[in-house]
Amino acid sequence: MSMRGVLRIGEVRIRVMDMAAAREHYGARMGLHEVMEDDKGLVYYKPWDDHEHHSFILREADAPGVDYVAFRVYDDATLSQLAPRIEAFGLPVTHIEAGVYPRSGRRIQFVAPSGHVMQLYAEKELTGNTLGYRNPGAIPYEGVVRGYRVNRLDHVLLGGPNIDECARLFCEVFDFDLSEKIVEAESEMSLGVFLTCSTKPHDIAFQLQAEPNRFHHVSFLLESVGDLYKAADLIGKYRIPVEVPPNRHGVTRGATIYFFDPSGNRNEVFAEGYVHYPDTPTLIWDTNDLGHLGFTHDNHMRQSFFDVLT
Repeated sequence: MSMRGVLRIGEVRIRVMDMAAAREHYGARMGLHEVMEDDKGLVYYKPWDDHEHHSFILREADAPGVDYVAFRVYDDATLSQLAPRIEAFGLPVTHIEAGVYPRSGRRIQFVAPSGHVMQLYAEKELTGNTLGYRNPGAIPYEGVVRGYRVNRLDHVLLGGPNIDECARLFCEVFDFDLSEKIVEAESEMSLGVFLTCSTKPHDIAFQLQAEPNRFHHVSFLLESVGDLYKAADLIGKYRIPVEVPPNRHGVTRGATIYFFDPSGNRNEVFAEGYVHYPDTPTLIWDTNDLGHLGFTHDNHMRQSFFDVLT
């Protein structure tokens, strides 16, 4: 398979209200690797199997939420090609010089129709996953995989208005596929759109919300459902607030747990899900089957899933 253009979600920066508590949650409990703290107090993490220097960043602030979501593109030429396409869509583009973001090349930035700040970049320092690139072996050294055994950053779900315009932006400008869609059964109004640039069920999704720039969750990929249950054991052991215990989505078919960090940002650990190809038809769910599209084990959609965003 030939993947070019936008490759994957590469970086998410969120706001936390207590950095010490957040470090315990994401580092000591979840097992993400802290790789740097900069002179602004930002703390940088990576799951063990991310090759780039970092993919997840914490910023201490007065309120939780998301600062921006950044996607890795294939090369610098791709970055140059995408900037005028974004502007032709009607969105202003800001150019950010190399080095402004640590260990990173130049970036372009824009605000999606949902009100979220998005970035694209082509270069970031590669620090590897500890296995090396020649005769790397199959598993890392003991102690590298820890906590919830997170492999990598997987996706985000964002809340805001104009989600059909977000889907059009990602499909027409960035060549994503609309993998799944949730609609109101009678009106056919879009309530959720799921978008992929890869073989994953989704790399980013948008949920309809009246207020712009809301953050629903960041999701981290686990190796297996077995690891999902091991994560659940630790979540319970450390009394971490749980919204949805081990379950399975109808949308994406992923196995899931939803829980909250100490600032109220929702986290997900995710495993499995189907393989998407460009010729896979868009799957449509409607509100007549709301419980099953959300959680297939108990067929119960939590109201907090619509009401609790940061």
